[in-house]
Amino acid sequence: MKQISRRLAQGLRALLAFAMSPDLALARKHLTGCEYAAFSALSRSEQLHSLNVLRAVLDSQPSAPRALRAAALLHDVGKSRRRLAVWQKTLAVLMQSFAPALSQRLSRDESPGAWRNPFIVRRRHPQWGGEILRKCGSDSELIWLVEHHQAEASEMRKHPGYALLKCLQAADNAS
Repeated sequence: MKQISRRLAQGLRALLAFAMSPDLALARKHLTGCEYAAFSALSRSEQLHSLNVLRAVLDSQPSAPRALRAAALLHDVGKSRRRLAVWQKTLAVLMQSFAPALSQRLSRDESPGAWRNPFIVRRRHPQWGGEILRKCGSDSELIWLVEHHQAEASEMRKHPGYALLKCLQAADNAS
């Protein structure tokens, strides 16, 4: 129930994003030129969310490494490839919570029709984000964090970026 409340609050913030201005100077401070351009391609609600994730990271780790700070801002950058309405994002998140097997099935095929886009974006955006950041020449640690930000962290325990991934996921889940 707590997760549903949190997700609904995220949806409400996304609906009201049109009335809020993202702190673009804060984002620019932590990103390269190409990364900032990628961040700028995100919807306003995604920018606001990512800035909240960055603030949560900095609250927990004031001297967080650059890769973690940039990953906080860019973890959802792959979503810029396909724009979704707030209700579509909410549907995909709720479906993943209540019917994960169905959500996975709906996200498999790349060409079934627009109604499956929310599920495809939810599943594929980490990979797309990695592709975008590779084109920017971003650091491999940043790319790994973006590509794995939705992964089961316990499966990544042996990876050198595990602690950073846990921090990113905690900040993302809190925002």
